[in-house]
Amino acid sequence: MDPVIGLDIAKGESQVQAFLQRKEAYKQSFKFKHALQGLHAFYQFYQEVERVSGRPPAVIFESTGHYHEPVLQFLEEHGITYYLINPVVSYEARKTSLRKVKTDKIDAFHLGELYYKEDLEVFQKKTEQFLNLRQLTRQHSALTDSYVEIKLQFQAALDQIFPEYHGVFSDLYGSLSLNTLLQYPTSSDIQNVSQQTLAKEMRQFGARRSHECFLHKASQLKDAAERNPFQYPICQGQFISLRLYIQMLFQYQEHLSKLKEEIDALAKTFEEYGLIRSIPGIGNKIAATITSETGNIDQFNHPKKLVAYAGIDPSVFESGKFKASINCITKRGSSRLRQALYTAVQCGLAKNRNKKLIAFYDRKRNEGKPHKVAVIACANKLVHWIHAMLKHQEVFVDQ
Repeated sequence: MDPVIGLDIAKGESQVQAFLQRKEAYKQSFKFKHALQGLHAFYQFYQEVERVSGRPPAVIFESTGHYHEPVLQFLEEHGITYYLINPVVSYEARKTSLRKVKTDKIDAFHLGELYYKEDLEVFQKKTEQFLNLRQLTRQHSALTDSYVEIKLQFQAALDQIFPEYHGVFSDLYGSLSLNTLLQYPTSSDIQNVSQQTLAKEMRQFGARRSHECFLHKASQLKDAAERNPFQYPICQGQFISLRLYIQMLFQYQEHLSKLKEEIDALAKTFEEYGLIRSIPGIGNKIAATITSETGNIDQFNHPKKLVAYAGIDPSVFESGKFKASINCITKRGSSRLRQALYTAVQCGLAKNRNKKLIAFYDRKRNEGKPHKVAVIACANKLVHWIHAMLKHQEVFVDQ
């Protein structure tokens, strides 16, 4: 017998369907909660299937973000063999049925059948060190996205109070700019103080500049206040919103700075990080992201597998005598790895940083490829280089 247990995992609970062998389901499907009591109840059922079949059953389930983590940890602790399936694979397998029915019971049943249909590989969990780095880089990415949203909302609030303020400071979100705006949010506030007082106040905000520089900046603020179309307060709620956004910007900057320090310190403990960092155009953040998302390079025995994991492999469509000449990339696998590679290519092409990559890009452009197609081709080539570098433990050698 070749027993397997299919789990359809949802938030806080899982649906179970066991098989003793192909097309031989065992007992009725049931659910268990992702609490200790529910997990132990599942383990008792697992032992029951093992006694009946004479072999320890494998467990198969989909990757569901973080919902499957309690089950995965429980299986790891008890040494149970499991297969973590990409949802794309299980979704395509379900489409083989003519009937369009989707329930938790049917999904668990299909996962069990998938075990017998596909040549699956046992999931290799990343080490705790890799998981920590991946968690930090993903958290930094999520916070950065939220930080950008707060920036846009802050600009909208500023446009309704002091739109002329935008051109005064080169870094609108710097400490000097935000502290000055927090102290003097309206044009009338700036007009009511002298240039000397304004320069003295700004100097106390910690910027290391000469007194003449602050006087010049105070003069610019005075001129902006005179040009400002909103000379009188419009709505008190706008000032409250502006102050709130400034405080939130300071908080995001502090959190992002701490995260960056943690990422840099942890990433330096990886040998892969130093190798990837040697590629021109790849900075600390991109190198840490690629390292964390790739994990142990030994799980990819060919660079094309790493290309597919990043989702930058071209799709193929053929039917009869027709063969599509324009194909998009699959965009499956790790979206964060794909974004990091795309950014790495753009940085490598900018300012003549990566000559080897630029030569490859120019060759693709001379073949008639559009810019974005050439960039994706460069990302594909970059993955091949990274795979070779990590396999042979060699740094990047530019032309």
